[in-house]
Amino acid sequence: MVMGFQGAIIAAGRGERLRASSGIAIPKPLVELDGVPLLARQASAMLASGAEDVLAVVNSETASIARDKPFPSGLKIVVRDTASSMESLFALGESLRPGHFLLATVDAVLPAAEFRRFVEQARKLAADGACDGVLAVVRWRGDHRPLFTEVTDSGLITSLGQRETSLVTAGVYWLPTGIFRLVAAARERRLAAMRSFLQMLVEEKFRLGAVEVEGAIDIDEASDLEAARRMFVGQQ
Repeated sequence: MVMGFQGAIIAAGRGERLRASSGIAIPKPLVELDGVPLLARQASAMLASGAEDVLAVVNSETASIARDKPFPSGLKIVVRDTASSMESLFALGESLRPGHFLLATVDAVLPAAEFRRFVEQARKLAADGACDGVLAVVRWRGDHRPLFTEVTDSGLITSLGQRETSLVTAGVYWLPTGIFRLVAAARERRLAAMRSFLQMLVEEKFRLGAVEVEGAIDIDEASDLEAARRMFVGQQ
């Protein structure tokens, strides 16, 4: 029997670019896509892919508005006003059980079938000992501030963000809780974003694999939200 796992969602940002471009005044995790808040949609995708429960870190503004929102019963909210996405990850790490966990940013939208396929492949790669963790990657389409990824023919990531490549991270990850032993070192280096922490993992010889996915959309601006809406309409 395949055991379940924990899901974790980084959703503590304010989504300033989306607010500015769309005029939407609520925090990004509560912005609706096809009638469902992004946070609820991401949690449901994780639960449908085998997560036993899902932790999400949100800021106090989101928490104050979200009290009456319908969220999946398996979603547990951690309220923390964090200084960065890296600190949001570390806040989640305080409550995660030992083992591998599925991590995603709240604005990383994938078609349901691709989300499940990533989880299946990532779990198998880690279970077989091919790597310590796995990052979903997607073909770069000119997105703003991507995290470029260099990948060997065998599927291992050799560097992140060093130079422009055809692949970028897609905001979904399969990671071991062993990464949290580097929390103190990351803070000592004054890292300020999760992308910097991921780069640190590669430097510290964590074996990170890559699984390419299709249809991933990072919702940063109004045009991204419209693209995601079109994608989900196409799936119906």
